[in-house]
Amino acid sequence: MKKRGLIAALILACLALSGCGSESSGKSFDQGLQVTATTSQIADAAEKIGGTHVKVTSLMGPGVDPHLYKASQGDTRKLTSADVVLYSGLHLEGKMEDILRKIGEQKQAAAVAEAIPKSKLISAGKGKMYDPHVWFSIPLWIYAIDEIEEQFSKAMPEHADDFKKNAKEYKDNLQNLDKWARQEIANIPEKSRVLVTAHDAFAYFGKEYGFKVEGLQGLSTDSDYGLRDVQDLVELLAEKQIKAVFVESSVSEKSINAVVEGAKEKGHSVSIGGQLYSDAMGEKGTKEGTYEGMFRHNINTITEALK
Repeated sequence: MKKRGLIAALILACLALSGCGSESSGKSFDQGLQVTATTSQIADAAEKIGGTHVKVTSLMGPGVDPHLYKASQGDTRKLTSADVVLYSGLHLEGKMEDILRKIGEQKQAAAVAEAIPKSKLISAGKGKMYDPHVWFSIPLWIYAIDEIEEQFSKAMPEHADDFKKNAKEYKDNLQNLDKWARQEIANIPEKSRVLVTAHDAFAYFGKEYGFKVEGLQGLSTDSDYGLRDVQDLVELLAEKQIKAVFVESSVSEKSINAVVEGAKEKGHSVSIGGQLYSDAMGEKGTKEGTYEGMFRHNINTITEALK
């Protein structure tokens, strides 16, 4: 806690020295709009929408768990030097939330997932908290894309038409991806549409595409799981005769391996159906390093294992 407070104070001090962001410093955008995004999903959308007018830096790379990510002193430069900061919100960046809110008081910053109407969000069952894993529903993720376009147009109104055009092309591609996903999922028998993963990151995916979703841990990987949680999942797998469970790129395989072993002891054979990208995407420069490639990988992995 003391470290988080120290980093927050350092960030605020840097902001004060740099003129509190682009609007107050009168900074020119000759080198393009400098954008810092927390997650790779947001960074991918920002690059597609901003085009040649923006330069995007992502704080969290492949295999990074945003629930547990802590801002380092090195992140202060990326945040304070940005003209625009984009983050998910909805408590996804749990360890960074205070810092990101303070950044928003000093310069242009937006929690893009919080642009989604509250009525469309899934409650986390704790006060006004919501499940933050919204990017697994393409129709919901489009709200975030619109928010990014709005932020860029606010920062560079002279290029608003370009941002609008790029955003439309990106959304058209994602809507086609959504149609393809539904066609592929139709190949899985309805009784087999049960998705078991390490933590509860796929609720929006399940709601959108007709899956029963079970995660051993809660919405955050910071949650603990016990023997009772493992036993409950094992019983579900045996009852539904589910033959595959999935590991996640940003979560340890230990918890899912416990489920596989538990099922084996009950006489029900379950295999690892493959690795899904949940809170992080793949390596930059690969297909899975883009939102579309990550989404296609997940759909292909799920359908191949369950159909």
